[in-house]
Amino acid sequence: MKNIDWPFLFLAILVVAMFIGVGYTIALRSIWLIILFIVLGFVLMGYGLSLKRKRK
Repeated sequence: MKNIDWPFLFLAILVVAMFIGVGYTIALRSIWLIILFIVLGFVLMGYGLSLKRKRK
């Protein structure tokens, strides 16, 4: 079994948490929080992809 890459695992969990936050804020009907969580989710995902690209 390969070693776990902890920073990428933590980053992936954060991205999933942001999109769970989007679902929660949709239930609250708060447009500003929906936009915030969507933007943060995509920013974190882009950051993770750029880190992965730099590693290779």
